[in-house]
Order: sequence, then C-alpha cells, then structure tokens
Amino acid sequence: MGSKKKTVPFAGTKEQEAELLKVISEHKDDKGALMPILQKAQNIYGYLPIEVQTIISNEMDMPLEKIYGVVTFYSQFSLNPKGKYKISVCLGTACYVKGSGDIYNKLMELLHIEGGECTPDGKFSLDACRCIGACGLAPVLTINEDVYGRLTVDELADILAKYE
Repeated sequence: MGSKKKTVPFAGTKEQEAELLKVISEHKDDKGALMPILQKAQNIYGYLPIEVQTIISNEMDMPLEKIYGVVTFYSQFSLNPKGKYKISVCLGTACYVKGSGDIYNKLMELLHIEGGECTPDGKFSLDACRCIGACGLAPVLTINEDVYGRLTVDELADILAKYE
C-alpha cells in the first residue's frame, strides 16, 4: 500500500455553505465560539475538510492554522468523510491479542483504503477504535450499529458483501 491518501473530492452544496455561514454569523461574537461552530459544521458536512475550515477561517478572521490545530487535536472531528457504512475495528488489548490487527489489515486490503479513509464511492470508511466493551466477543468490529464478534479474516469478504 502506498502512503498517498486517496481523497474523496469535496462535494459541499450551496445550501450547506449557507447553513454554515448562518451558524458562524449567529455565534462568531460569542466567547469560545470556535468549538460549537466546528461541531455544527461537522454536523452539516459530516466532516471538516480544508474547504470548510477555510470558510470558518475567513468568516471568523482567524488563522487557518489555529482552526486546523483544533480540528486535529480533538478526536470528535474528522478531516475525512465517513462512508455510508462506518467500519470500526476494536484494537483494544483483548481484541488485539485475538487478532484484530489482522482483521484491520485485511479490511484495508479488501477495501483498498488506509485506516481513517473512505472508499471513493463513499460506501465504506474504516477506523480503529479502543475497547467497545465486548471483550468476550473478541475480536470485534462494528459496521454502523451492527456488531460482529469472534471474527476471522476469512469472514470479512462475506460480511462486506451484506452491505453491497
């Protein structure tokens, strides 16, 4: 796998931009406005690409570097779009010991993306997470609200096929 990230082109709409500008104008004079504005922006777009950060930077007269620093510091924010089906592989201790690292690697291979990325068609995104509290089912992954436990790498293609 190359280290070049596959990017999904930014597809923001005029309606989303108008909604974001309204949120900024309502909050920009509030003390500590950046966090709520970023949270609302992520709700509008689903993630915070550089295009959205630039709008916020311009409208709030705030350096883009400061906004980027906040976005990358807090794990609640994402620089990449999430897929229709959000796959999360637990890499907590119990799952990792039972092979979740192999599960994660196989999913990157099957989906042709790296962790943290979204497939070009917007269908799947892949992330790692820490313990989800299902240690007895290790190794575990979730796809949106669906939980799959006691996994082997051989089951992954069939699981993905359910979402095609």
